[in-house]
Amino acid sequence: TAIMIKAILTDIEGTITRISFVKEVLFPYAAKQLATFMRLNENKPHVAEQIAAVKAIINEPDADIENVISVLLKWIEEDKKITPLKQIQGLIWQTGYEHGDFKGHLYADAFEFLQAQHAQGTALYVYSSGSVRAQQLLFKYSDYGDIRPLFNDFFDTKVGAKQEQAAYNTIVNQLPFSANEILFLSDVADELDAAKAAGLKTLHLIRDGQAHSAHPYVHDFSTVKLEQFA
Repeated sequence: TAIMIKAILTDIEGTITRISFVKEVLFPYAAKQLATFMRLNENKPHVAEQIAAVKAIINEPDADIENVISVLLKWIEEDKKITPLKQIQGLIWQTGYEHGDFKGHLYADAFEFLQAQHAQGTALYVYSSGSVRAQQLLFKYSDYGDIRPLFNDFFDTKVGAKQEQAAYNTIVNQLPFSANEILFLSDVADELDAAKAAGLKTLHLIRDGQAHSAHPYVHDFSTVKLEQFA
């Protein structure tokens, strides 16, 4: 008997949003605002906590705020995935979203697909390397308004790396579905391989001329039918 898809686990960047949104909008905004933001907020507990984390990482307990700022800017330049930097970027983006400096970008076909699946009772989950906080900001202030209610839950790299099968096992264990009832959407073949190894069904979004893989693929969501994965 065919196994029906009951849940969808989706990546964000390059799958339901343009890959360039983060690189061309979010990252430059955070880099531009960082020094001012840090000077204005260095004594607020949630910022002070991240400053302490930076000092611990560079092993300079007496570093002043200007030192900390230059370290953070260097990490941005080197595209380092370091937790306090990610947290601070998230705080800066929150301010940007709240002030309307930009909106969370979503492809129209992705929004329509997610909305239709939600309406049909498919459970929707997000798994992205961006923090859960950053994910929720993007969906709260999206091009289509606050779309957080579409999703049942959000996962980030706290469950593990997206190229590792173990991360998908961890997610499946937290969901009320078996692995083969879950469809994973991504634009990255290595992530799809890891999800498939964990027993999930997979769909490759090839939007920006990525190479094809062994996974079923589409160029947008307008043609996707869940029955094809049963």
